[in-house]
Amino acid sequence: MDKALNEFTGTVRRAVDDYDMIQEGDKIAVGVSGGKDSLILLLALKHLQSFYPKAFQLEAITLELGFEGMDFAPVAELCRNWEIPYTCLKTDIKEIVFDVRREENPCSLCAKMRRGALNDAIKQKGINKLALGHHFDDAVETFMMSLLFEGRISCFRPVTYLDRSGVTQIRPLIYAGEQKIANLAESLQVPVVENPCPQDKGSKRYEIKQLLKTLGGDYPDMKSKVFGAMQRLPLPGWEPRPNWRQAK
Repeated sequence: MDKALNEFTGTVRRAVDDYDMIQEGDKIAVGVSGGKDSLILLLALKHLQSFYPKAFQLEAITLELGFEGMDFAPVAELCRNWEIPYTCLKTDIKEIVFDVRREENPCSLCAKMRRGALNDAIKQKGINKLALGHHFDDAVETFMMSLLFEGRISCFRPVTYLDRSGVTQIRPLIYAGEQKIANLAESLQVPVVENPCPQDKGSKRYEIKQLLKTLGGDYPDMKSKVFGAMQRLPLPGWEPRPNWRQAK
């Protein structure tokens, strides 16, 4: 087993344990977009599966949004090599959002449609948990977006139960930084599928990412302090389980 992946999986396990993300007998699907985050999450959970004390099933699901040039055949090959069940579903999300609706701010509708399609797919498979590739930097960026654009103290939760679908969303990468994920993806040579979405570098999230990058030049520990504040406030759902390490 790759030493770097083994070390990275330790970071994932810490998040899983801190927020009690995995239970015995869980059926977990990873939403694989083809990006580095979801691919590394998939491999880390596969490695975790081999030694975690709570047995769980794992598979991968990709939604094809309809953008040209996105080839998921290498992702399917990766899953075959790692013995991970893989499903790739074609959708008309790109057509609806960009061609039919011609949304001025398409990200919100696209995200909503992707969530709905994923939840429908995993419900049909009897899967009870959906693992998403949101990482440490995503959490800080989301917090800052809510603060600066909406005037709210808010962020997605590490664990979210969706009562309408009965699916629980988990985010095992919340302790992993984006650069660490990128380095591991390069080391393992995972088959990243580039995102051709025209909004990829024109969104509010991208603006905040650039702002944090600029501020980070003068305050290199700023993101860690923001993340720590989110846990200490704590934001709803962000307080780690108390003293679980001491109890083990």
